[in-house]
Amino acid sequence: MNIELLEIRSFLANYHPFSLLSEKTLSDLPEKIEIRHFLRGSEIPDTGTLFDHLYLIRTGKVELNTADGELQARLGENDVFGYRSSHVGSRDKLKAFAMEDTLVYQLRAADINRICDQNAQLNSFFETSDEVQSRRQREARSLFSQSDHTQLSLMLTPVRELLRRNPVKVPVTATIQEAARVMNQKRVSSILIYHEPERREQKLIGIVTDRDLRNRVIAKGLGLNDRVSEIMTKSPATINSSDFAFKAQLQMARYNVHHMPVMANNRPAGMITTTDLTRQHTCSTVYIIGDIYKHTDIDRIKEVTAKIPELLVNLVASGATAMSVGQLITSITDAVTTRLLQLAEKKLGPAPVAYAWVAAGSQAREEQIAKTDQDNILVLADDYIPKEHSKYFSLLARHVCDGLNACGYTYCPGDMMATNYDWRQPLKVWKKNFNQWIDRPDPEALMLTSVFFDLRCIYGNRSLFQDLRDYVLSKIRGNRIFLAHMTRNALSHQPPLGFFRNFVLIKGGEHDHTFDVKLNGIVPIVDLVRVYALAQCSNAINTLDRIDLMENSKAISNDSAGDLHDALEFIGNLRIQHQASQVKAGKEMDNYVSPDSLSHSDRNLLKESFLVIRNMQSVMKYRYQR
Repeated sequence: MNIELLEIRSFLANYHPFSLLSEKTLSDLPEKIEIRHFLRGSEIPDTGTLFDHLYLIRTGKVELNTADGELQARLGENDVFGYRSSHVGSRDKLKAFAMEDTLVYQLRAADINRICDQNAQLNSFFETSDEVQSRRQREARSLFSQSDHTQLSLMLTPVRELLRRNPVKVPVTATIQEAARVMNQKRVSSILIYHEPERREQKLIGIVTDRDLRNRVIAKGLGLNDRVSEIMTKSPATINSSDFAFKAQLQMARYNVHHMPVMANNRPAGMITTTDLTRQHTCSTVYIIGDIYKHTDIDRIKEVTAKIPELLVNLVASGATAMSVGQLITSITDAVTTRLLQLAEKKLGPAPVAYAWVAAGSQAREEQIAKTDQDNILVLADDYIPKEHSKYFSLLARHVCDGLNACGYTYCPGDMMATNYDWRQPLKVWKKNFNQWIDRPDPEALMLTSVFFDLRCIYGNRSLFQDLRDYVLSKIRGNRIFLAHMTRNALSHQPPLGFFRNFVLIKGGEHDHTFDVKLNGIVPIVDLVRVYALAQCSNAINTLDRIDLMENSKAISNDSAGDLHDALEFIGNLRIQHQASQVKAGKEMDNYVSPDSLSHSDRNLLKESFLVIRNMQSVMKYRYQR
């Protein structure tokens, strides 16, 4: 082998994914490579199509454009393009141009096909996005039986798809006999009770079940002509039609009910029952989650949370998105938190004043992927008297936070928990705190407000939390100076991408040659859309809901909203797939991903996602920091 071929072999031996090849294949490969020089401005290739060969940039820079000249990517040294590429745009219309004098290694598609057929890792690297999805579906089918798939599908099925009929209802003025007659005619075991206002909207005010007819009518000897309002359950718990079925089951287990009204746009859309769920062969894991509310000791609750890594693996294999996984795992955290609060109240007695237990961060946004550290606060009623009531709420917070830590939700490193006296305060004190943070947005205040703008009430008096949230939103309405500071803070997290689309990676240490997919991929989007939501004074907390808000309010174009949505989903899915693979390998879950572990398709899609984030950050900076 001559010196030039030896140099090519040495380069390939240190270049992923060719470093995965056997010694023989690696030695034979240089003879199949053609060295090509392209002058600045020339098109690549000069004959044939871009996808007839694989191109590896040795020196120089390349631009990929659509047929109408729209820039798709800028590539630099060691980047590959051409063969089985997955850049945005139609494959047959994508064109490449040398931005400066460029040297490339050119390998025929037929030759790389033969090598891929013999090397699964190399073939995986060059898989297209469609091929990746097809492979994952095959893996899921081989991993689970058909019944397992049916069970897991319930977690990913919207409640509206389980509705079998239109709402069965009677007005509040109806008699018990009239309600029973309608239930008999419609062959249902429950009926909705609505208020009859003069306008068209029919407000749900109660529900009556066949059990109510037995226990509240026959057993108590009520007359059939008595009003149905005498026996109805007032203000019943409800579920939104867009929520997943697993959430309905968790709610029904929590409130120990067998019927739950389904709402769409604040109007009754139907009724879901435990029979509807069992008919779908509900996942056994969800039944176990329901058992959380039956357990009275922390060890039994720990048994549930110990199953979260296994649940993550199953969901990823079944094709669940990061959004649905986040909602399910957050529901587990909510259930554990609620049960711990119930047990604390049982041990300590009723609270001396009203309170709201509020979660912050990813739990508030319903975006938890795995067990993480806890962030929570207590909002107390203004009749709170420190000398008389402080001990009760100190013990309450300690019971819950210690319990969460025992279940794997570790203590917050920054002590942002209700066990910290500063984070359990009366409503008036919280309002005063937000006044200071918003009026004097120094770095610490911006850090706090960034966390505290992602809040959700988990348990207790929700009106306390809503009062605080309404007050804060009114405080920032039209406050462009504060938004400018929030924007600067949001721009502190950047996607790890250099000018020529090269990944900027961690160097040295435990996580050498990786990037933090959460800190540098997901957090920039979360921070970005939070600023837009605050600018709209919106109550939206979930990141996808905030993106929808940006689109509906015309803050960004439909195309930009779609790109941002896709970027969040792709990066989120990459994260859960990485963590699921770690669980299967018996490793601790983390967020550090190496580009070498990704296929060529996924690397390109990840770069496109990072470019979307970078572009949206530029738009935000221009809009709110002028």
